[in-house]
Amino acid sequence: MIKILFFMSFIIMMITNILIILVNLISKKTFMDREKSSPFECGFDPKSSARLPFSLQFFLIAVIFLIFDVEITLLLPMILMLKFTNIFQYSLIFSFFLLILLIGLYHEWNQGALNWAY
Repeated sequence: MIKILFFMSFIIMMITNILIILVNLISKKTFMDREKSSPFECGFDPKSSARLPFSLQFFLIAVIFLIFDVEITLLLPMILMLKFTNIFQYSLIFSFFLLILLIGLYHEWNQGALNWAY
């Protein structure tokens, strides 16, 4: 009975893989057109390259914002945790979490990542 179930699941997996490969081969559009591969700017020809250099400083500020934003969302449920723990455990965990957050902020500030103009 177990061999039959194993064999049937193997057959179903093989049929699924074959169908995925077949659909992938059939659905590909292989022709490249100049109009299709160029960036769309309201029907006009692009005046400059669409691949402009991206400001690494802006990217760094965005990543730092995301990191600290996620940490703030981790801080909010700690208010609900106050009901289920005693005050000593709560204050210890909360202060440890804030310490990690402040050390990270100090490190970013010390490295100069928070200075916008150089």
